[in-house]
Amino acid sequence: MLDGIAAAAGVPAEAVRRAFMLSGRLPATARAAMSGGSAALAEFRLQLGRPVRPMLASPAESLADALAEHGAVAVEYKMDGARIQVHRDGDEVHVYTRTLREVTEHVTELVELVRALPCCSVVLDGETLALTDDGRPRPFQETMSRFGSTREEQVRALLLRPYFFDCLHLDGADLLDAPLRERNAALRRVAGEHLIPGEVEPADPEALLAGALDAGHEGVMVKALDSVYSAGRRGRAWLKVKPVHTLDLVVLAAEWGHGRRRGYLSNLHLGARDPDGGPPIMVGKTFKGLTDELLTWQTERFPELATRRDDGAVYLRPELVVEIELDGVQTSTRYPGGVALRFARVLRYRPDKDTADADTIDAVHALLPAPPSPHHQGPLGGEHPGAR
Repeated sequence: MLDGIAAAAGVPAEAVRRAFMLSGRLPATARAAMSGGSAALAEFRLQLGRPVRPMLASPAESLADALAEHGAVAVEYKMDGARIQVHRDGDEVHVYTRTLREVTEHVTELVELVRALPCCSVVLDGETLALTDDGRPRPFQETMSRFGSTREEQVRALLLRPYFFDCLHLDGADLLDAPLRERNAALRRVAGEHLIPGEVEPADPEALLAGALDAGHEGVMVKALDSVYSAGRRGRAWLKVKPVHTLDLVVLAAEWGHGRRRGYLSNLHLGARDPDGGPPIMVGKTFKGLTDELLTWQTERFPELATRRDDGAVYLRPELVVEIELDGVQTSTRYPGGVALRFARVLRYRPDKDTADADTIDAVHALLPAPPSPHHQGPLGGEHPGAR
């Protein structure tokens, strides 16, 4: 629809996307494009209390590769928490998840904290997570459980700690189109002790990565200091560096298990997002990493999403996103994506993400050790056994 509006109005598609991300209303975006063109689209502004799609990152092969891709950068911890966007206008505070769901009533400690920041109005992007007594991150599922609970005993047991890494508005000034260098300066003025650990133009990026891993976090983010905030887009301005590869993929189907898994839906069919808007593209299967608890949940939940079934599997509407850890990918003719996942295993389901947040087939291809050749099918001539 956005591309169609841009073509009909004769305006850049990026201008339409940006206006839609800021307005949240497709009809209003279309009217502006058709009646006033690029100038009218540029009139849309960030509005306090109305969330914008978060800027997303792409995976990098290594820290050295990420640093080589940009000039001046900021390097920050990448935490295994839940993405949040907070809006404050005077004493009014709203907290949103990465899918733009409002969770303000469930996170009273975050509301009080944001209300006490030294400003009158602000929009901050960040992560929040529950910590253990020794300051290490609790499992992601425990953090996410807080977004659906207002029970006082759970709030006391799982207090959330925010770590902010971007500032989109501060005291009347919108900063979306300002370079990260300026947004970071604004962030440091307002976030105080709630600033995410990291450095601007660090002297020793490897030490930052080591420190993040030692503290129990996932890795680091490498961000170009001259980049603007591209709401809702996954580009190369932000690069995530982890010691192992992970992909957020869409669950397409599950096969019935055998042996001790008989009676459970087990082996997952996994798809990557088509950047052109088509259905997810299958890139592999895995049953590794599934706990008894997850097997039980899948067997109860998946039939509710079924589009069809056969004797061996249940095929699903593409709604669930699962985080997959893998050793890499290789070219393969087994799956429509032209690749297969190597030693893939389930880390967790991502209820905080929808299918628009899943990794694209391009991101999967980027993990290939070399550009795919039409004559190369990998060391085994097909899928690695561990990918099943």
